[in-house]
Amino acid sequence: MAKKNGAFGGYFALILAMVLMFSYSIPWLREGVGSAIDTVFGPLLTQFGVPFFILIVILSTLTGLYSSLIQKYTIDYEKMQKTQAQMREFQKEFREAQLGGDEKRIKKLQARQNVLMQEQLEMSQAQFKPMAYILVVSVPIFFWLLYRLPLTPDHLVFPFIGETALTASAFGPFPAWIIWYMICSLSLSQVIRKSLNIGGI
Repeated sequence: MAKKNGAFGGYFALILAMVLMFSYSIPWLREGVGSAIDTVFGPLLTQFGVPFFILIVILSTLTGLYSSLIQKYTIDYEKMQKTQAQMREFQKEFREAQLGGDEKRIKKLQARQNVLMQEQLEMSQAQFKPMAYILVVSVPIFFWLLYRLPLTPDHLVFPFIGETALTASAFGPFPAWIIWYMICSLSLSQVIRKSLNIGGI
């Protein structure tokens, strides 16, 4: 029963994540959410004079902390690493049995393979749950960034391309603000995950 509930929870989280990502394509929803959030973050720009690129650093830190905490308490990293190690060991043994032509050992390993595959499936489903929770917070923040960007004149200096507006293309089709957010999010998330002792997926 617990496994069925876990599988249902994983599928529900996946569907929720897809719905949240699809909501990006609905202009009135994106702008409505962005406008509502602007009542909270907007004054930081207009009244307190916080530069927009600094606010992106703050928001990426908050989302990085939130997502790391969600993952820490919803994913069993110890079990995940154990399952991954068992699968690597199994693959090594299976290759040796195949190369040695040991049919008896191969059949024995194939029976064990079903158990390992089931455990990997459960781990994959477990990863969908925090994704949905993370998107519930990160999607509205992106809505606000998209809402606010046309109103900001901020520029950043990037290597090789020099100073560029946050709304301008920086590397290929990617606008500068996306690149800046990714740099902040990835680097700060690594620091947060290290401090929280969260293992890799």
